[in-house]
Amino acid sequence: MSPPAAPEPALGVEDRGVYADLDPRVQLPAPPAGVKLHGLIDVRHKLMVVYADDWPLKVYPLSGGEEVELGGERVRLRAGDRAELAGRRLQLRRLDAAEVAPPGDHDGDGIPDPLDVLIGAYKTVLDAADYDDAYFTLRYPNGDPPRNRGACVDVIVRAVRNAGVDLQARVIEDERANGRAYGVTRPDPSIDHRRVRNAVVFFQRHWDARAAALDDPRDPLRPGDVVFLDTFPNRPGPDHVGVVTPTRGTSGNPLVINLWTFGYKTQAMDLLGTIPVTHRFRFPSRPAR
Repeated sequence: MSPPAAPEPALGVEDRGVYADLDPRVQLPAPPAGVKLHGLIDVRHKLMVVYADDWPLKVYPLSGGEEVELGGERVRLRAGDRAELAGRRLQLRRLDAAEVAPPGDHDGDGIPDPLDVLIGAYKTVLDAADYDDAYFTLRYPNGDPPRNRGACVDVIVRAVRNAGVDLQARVIEDERANGRAYGVTRPDPSIDHRRVRNAVVFFQRHWDARAAALDDPRDPLRPGDVVFLDTFPNRPGPDHVGVVTPTRGTSGNPLVINLWTFGYKTQAMDLLGTIPVTHRFRFPSRPAR
């Protein structure tokens, strides 16, 4: 019997997002063992999205060299993807011509929004920017500090841009229309969206607020969720932010992709359970149709 194929080094799907040069290195963990899965075949984008509990876990290209029967469908998978899904019971159905993979796909690349945000966050880890909270003069819209530098909110800005949303423009537009909500009279496109205090106001106003508790069975943490954290107990309120991943740390909690402080690079860290979560938000996806 031949040995199983090695894991694929990258997702191998077309992603209309940030840091396209890193696409050949971006990979997501395999769906966890023992979890009931179902999937959607997107013929238009030539990919398959795998879900558990109606939450997208991973996307696979349907342009591999091996045709296999999976979930009652004939699909073409790469050897590593086929090995990854071998033995898994997977129910599949095809998306209708006008249907969008749930919970939504803002940038129209076939990748559901939460996965797009998560993939963007993983790209920031590969990019490994150094922490630098300095003021940078940014273009507007779609401005960004130098790619190799940034602070905690920059991770979120970059990850969310991977789903097709420019938080710099969204925050500034909202400040201009609703300055009192932010306590701002003269919005500054170079810095306002990079401040935690402004970001949390925007998310409260426009994103899907979820339970801050880590163990709420009615509203569990999901990969791609954005969490705001309170790192200074003597100064109540959020001062840090990151993206929840599907990988668990030694604490048993999901790792959080973030840019911690001086001397650190963007990375996934075991913060939950040690650093209090003040708020949690989810991308405001459009309806599935």
